[in-house]
Amino acid sequence: MVYTPPPELAGMSLAEIAEAVAERRLPPVEQWSPDNVDDSHMVIRADGTWLHDGSPISRTAMVRAFAGLLNREDDGSYWLVVPYQKLSIEVEDACFIATDVSRKDGDLAFRLNTDELVVAGPDNPIRAAGDPDQPALYLHVRRGCEARLNRSTYEQLAQIALAEGDDWTVTSGGESFSLVPA
Repeated sequence: MVYTPPPELAGMSLAEIAEAVAERRLPPVEQWSPDNVDDSHMVIRADGTWLHDGSPISRTAMVRAFAGLLNREDDGSYWLVVPYQKLSIEVEDACFIATDVSRKDGDLAFRLNTDELVVAGPDNPIRAAGDPDQPALYLHVRRGCEARLNRSTYEQLAQIALAEGDDWTVTSGGESFSLVPA
């Protein structure tokens, strides 16, 4: 199957974004609890690079497939889960990188490094972390896994916040999110 990248986020309406999100059918990882537990020998680096046994996974289709199997436990551990096996995976910072953001019909739509689209809101909140000297913004994606906003996406979101007021907050999905670390 040939991979066709999605259209540019800026050219999509909110309805088109919502349709793209709905089309992404993910496996029901949260329903599986296999007894076979092992280590995947995989790492997701802070820059979004996936490694297996120290070597980068260069096939983007493989990264997208693995990303759909990610789950974060309450204790903070990360796992790749399939019906018959659960494999630990090391995550240096966040599972995903948010590479673009666009304001659409009052909501904020983000594109991830896996080409997935996520609309910020109650199920996908934005979280400010770090400190005023080194802030970091994260977007909840699913199953406890987050995307860290890269520098350009952080700047895009800051420009949106400043265009809407001077309190460094943004709204999306009926929720308000502060961009200032607590």
